[in-house]
Amino acid sequence: MRSGTLCVVSEHSLTAPAPAVVVREVHEVTELARISADDPLVMWAAQGLRRSRAWRLGDAVAVAAPDISRRDRLAVRGPVDDLAPLVAHVLAEVGTSYRPFGEEAVVRELAERVPGVEFVASFGWMDCETTPLAAGPVRWLGTDDRVTALLEVAAPDSYAWPGHPGVRAWAGVAEGNELLSVAADAWSAPDVGFLAGVATAPAARGRGLSTVVCGFVTAELIARCGRVALMVDKGNESAIAVYRRLGYTYRAVAAARATTAVRAARLGAC
Repeated sequence: MRSGTLCVVSEHSLTAPAPAVVVREVHEVTELARISADDPLVMWAAQGLRRSRAWRLGDAVAVAAPDISRRDRLAVRGPVDDLAPLVAHVLAEVGTSYRPFGEEAVVRELAERVPGVEFVASFGWMDCETTPLAAGPVRWLGTDDRVTALLEVAAPDSYAWPGHPGVRAWAGVAEGNELLSVAADAWSAPDVGFLAGVATAPAARGRGLSTVVCGFVTAELIARCGRVALMVDKGNESAIAVYRRLGYTYRAVAAARATTAVRAARLGAC
């Protein structure tokens, strides 16, 4: 159910510290860009507000994005004093499957301030607006069973797989019939492309192929969307170095989630 300006008094386990919460839903992408300072993380989660929903409270904004990069994500931005009641309200409305996601320091504080929410993990968000000068024999692959075979060997924990919702296209480098390196256009928003599914065959590593493939996809997505982003494990220094060389900048981000007890209570009430 969509709503306008609400004054909510909540008694469930996700209640924010303040007894009354005034929240307004945001329906226009232009307004969301303005109040979030056009933050690429927030705008990526918004997905053009085609399926996602956005809310604001004071100087805080939250965007609920269903099934994006294999999670129901709740992108957050703003001061924690406003975000804490906003997150509590939004989780009560959209459900506890959504994971608050944003700047690491903010998410850590939210986990302390919002009852029923716990910290999960920290990782990296990287984005880029400059077209990289990476050249090589890369092409869009279309339907290619070799992508799945390569991921199974080289990146079995990848979030992006052929045929998964939101995974639009794969690019790669091949020698003969052997596919050596790939990357995907996956979960891209109209104004923020998204790079995922990066994998290189173990025998082909050290040849700069991932740089070439990622450079190609980055350039294609910037041409279409104006900017591009990705997520990366904070300890994956070699991947971060590749992305930095292509022009990406790094932000420390994190995710939280409703506690097991809260999720169980929600399911029991359904």
